[in-house]
Amino acid sequence: MSGRSAKLVRETRETRISVSLGLDGTGVRRIATGIGFFDHMLDQLAKHALLDLELEAKGDLHIDAHHTVEDTGLALGKAIAQALGDRAGITRYGHALIPMDETLTRVAIDISGRPYLVWKVSFSQPRLGEMDTELFREFFQALAQEGGITLHVETLYGVNNHHIIESAFKGLARALRDAIAPDPRMAGQVPSTKGSLGGTPGGASA
Repeated sequence: MSGRSAKLVRETRETRISVSLGLDGTGVRRIATGIGFFDHMLDQLAKHALLDLELEAKGDLHIDAHHTVEDTGLALGKAIAQALGDRAGITRYGHALIPMDETLTRVAIDISGRPYLVWKVSFSQPRLGEMDTELFREFFQALAQEGGITLHVETLYGVNNHHIIESAFKGLARALRDAIAPDPRMAGQVPSTKGSLGGTPGGASA
């Protein structure tokens, strides 16, 4: 795996998540979380962000999917942060408007080092496949938290629940792809007037 990459294992009493991630990939992916619909969404994320991703999650699915989904978001977010390093030379910002039939979703990203999620996505049914729809927010929150990402996700309109969440994952993918892309005009500089990216929600780093 060439370019910016990271490998890690996150293990607790509830889950074990292994991640191998390449940011400068072609979308080669192998994903197994034990949750079919979640695998489908992560597959969309890797494909459309052009991430090379191997991810395996083993969790306490006999209880429910919550721990597996949240911890996968934490592990993937941490891998992104590790692969980015000091974030020098990246574009930093990205956004996408993703139509999927009757649905339109907007996603905006700042690879700021300051984790924050704005989530304006709602569903008309409690489950998709074997996955509770409320868990999608938990994944996006965990990814933003460990990735040091300011992330805004809003469904502007839509009816079909599958289309709503798939457009959100594809929007995340395309916005992330743009934000992590090298900016040749930055000449390896950190894209911040302060010279570093980091801090906490509401912090001063910009």
